[in-house]
Amino acid sequence: MFDRIRVLTPLLCLALAAPALAGGSPAEQEWIPLFNGKDLTGWTPKITGFEAGENFSDTFRVEDGVLKVSFDGYDGFGDRFGHLVSDRSFSEYRLRIEYRFVGEQCPGGPSWARRNSGVMIHSQSAESMAKDQNFPVSIEVQFLGGLGEGERPTANLCTPGTNVVMNGRLHTQHCTNSTSKTYDGDQWVTVEVEVKDGTIKHLVDGEVVIEYEQPQYDPTDADAKRLIKGDDLRLTEGHLALQSESHPIEFRKVEILPLD
Repeated sequence: MFDRIRVLTPLLCLALAAPALAGGSPAEQEWIPLFNGKDLTGWTPKITGFEAGENFSDTFRVEDGVLKVSFDGYDGFGDRFGHLVSDRSFSEYRLRIEYRFVGEQCPGGPSWARRNSGVMIHSQSAESMAKDQNFPVSIEVQFLGGLGEGERPTANLCTPGTNVVMNGRLHTQHCTNSTSKTYDGDQWVTVEVEVKDGTIKHLVDGEVVIEYEQPQYDPTDADAKRLIKGDDLRLTEGHLALQSESHPIEFRKVEILPLD
């Protein structure tokens, strides 16, 4: 849930408890929006080369109730990878995001980043990232849009500074494709992420497309080393971070359903 259950107001506790006590399914319970449809309250930008909180060229903005990642103020991408990081940390939950890619990639963006974005879960905070760090140590739920030919699934798994266990074995491959279909064009796509009891599931349009467990720090990664405490590599909670990887993307829904 949010940092600790005690941070919730009594009113919100009642709102969450009622459907849970009634045995409601995630579809029936009350989802909590994570942005207010007006501004970036509750989120902190972190863009490579800038300190946390500096929203270079208004990269992250809210217009007409939609959270947008835009590059109209850039003269070239210049490896300015960005993340909009939630101020709160979460542990067990169901996350639901509706996104769509729009327009053309920012000039100078890497070829692999065309129609490429995502949401990082179990992420380090914006303030804990180094000024020139490209990606937070986290688990990435990668969003990919179709390129008009061939297959290109979405809701894939990538692991900057982390590893997971998949099929009973430590999985150290950086990116692993899901079984989702390809989504071409500028259509809205709904992705959900379920984090419960150490198991993480990615769902697209309600169907599980990849599943793994035991997320953990990669002890060989320089950024992860700064976050590891003792011998404990477990990664059981963290912030959320929406990506800016050089292709414009819009989010019209970012909401969470606490499960703990």
